[in-house]
Parts: sequence; C-alpha cells; structure tokens
Amino acid sequence: MARFHEDKQVERRKRLVRRLVASGRGFAEAYGLRVTNNPGSLFQVLCLAVLLRRTGDATRATASALALRDRGWDSAARLARSRVADRADLLRERGWRNADATALAIGLGDLARTLVDRHRGDLRRLRVAARYRPARERQLLTALPAVDNQVVDLFLREAQALWPEVAPVADRRALAAARKLGLGRSARDLVALAGERRSERLAWLVGSLARTDVENRYREVRAAI
Repeated sequence: MARFHEDKQVERRKRLVRRLVASGRGFAEAYGLRVTNNPGSLFQVLCLAVLLRRTGDATRATASALALRDRGWDSAARLARSRVADRADLLRERGWRNADATALAIGLGDLARTLVDRHRGDLRRLRVAARYRPARERQLLTALPAVDNQVVDLFLREAQALWPEVAPVADRRALAAARKLGLGRSARDLVALAGERRSERLAWLVGSLARTDVENRYREVRAAI
C-alpha cells in the first residue's frame, strides 16, 4: 500500500512538472522579454532583475523593464546615454513613487555606465573575464551598481539556460512554490524533476514556479493535474 501511495506521488509530481514547463518559456519571456545570448537581451534581463528586487509587484517591474526597452534604452550603452530625469519620469509613469523612481533611475544609470566602462556594455565579456567560473561570475555581477545577491539570483534564474555553468539556480519565489506544490525544497530537487542540470527545461520549470508564486496561481496549477 505504501509503495502504491509513493508511486502515485511520483506520477503526480511528473504531471505537475509537465504542466509547469508546457509553455516552454521562463519568467522573463512569459512577460515579453526575450532571453537570448546577446548584449541587449542580457542587459534587459539584468534590469528586470534589479526592478523585481526593488518591489514585490512583478507587474510593475516587468512593465517598467518593457518600457525601458521600448523607449530605446535596450542596451547598456543606450541607457547610459539617457538622462536621469527621463528615466525617473518613465518609472513614475509605471507607478513608482517619486523617491523610488529617482533612486532607481540613478541606480540603473550607474549600472549601465559601469557595465560599459568595465565590460563594453556586454555581460558576455563579464562571463569571459570570470573564465566561466560561477563563483567569479557572481562576484563580478555583485560588483556592479544596484546588483546584490538577490538580483544575481533573479538574473541567473533566467540566464542559466544560456550560461549552463551556473545551473542550477532557483530564486526564493521559485523555491517557495516548489515547497507548496510538493516538488522539493532546493534547486537540486528541481534538477531531479527536470531530468537534467544544464537544460532549458530546468530554466522553464524554475521560471514557471516563480510565476506561480508571483501570480498566486496555486489553485489553477493544482486543478490542472
């Protein structure tokens, strides 16, 4: 009887994982940001990570990231050339309070200029400078303005399909959803379910879990299986 119950739980987890990865997209792509291995895309994902770190409102954060991109500030070099006042106005239009909008506008500008100065605006150069060593990549990322360990987790959650050496990465929201859905308590637990440590499937699973927590979609996800 115990074996039967265990088999049922295993099958349930498999169905749940299939459901979560069915869209074939990570968190950022589900909200409209492409995640590709080019300087502009990687910088946009890093900006999204900074914005998500500053607010619990994922809708505001993603809308702001898309607005920055659509304004033409879609690379570190272009954002670095923009004015603080213009960036702050854009963020206020997306619902940020005056003080938060100004602080973020300054922080994002500092981030863009530093990335240009140190790595020619290209996070791929940062990766090369780190010699593809995850610990060193994290060090170089957290040395950038406005980037702390939580921002790095949010960025690498998206980038791990492109930077496989950092995998597995799961941020606190993804792990919270995994616990609530009975899928484990660590990134390594999710690797076992995804079937491979370095894969798009793992990135999609982690991103979908984070989205489930952000949007509080637990009932919908459970009902689907």
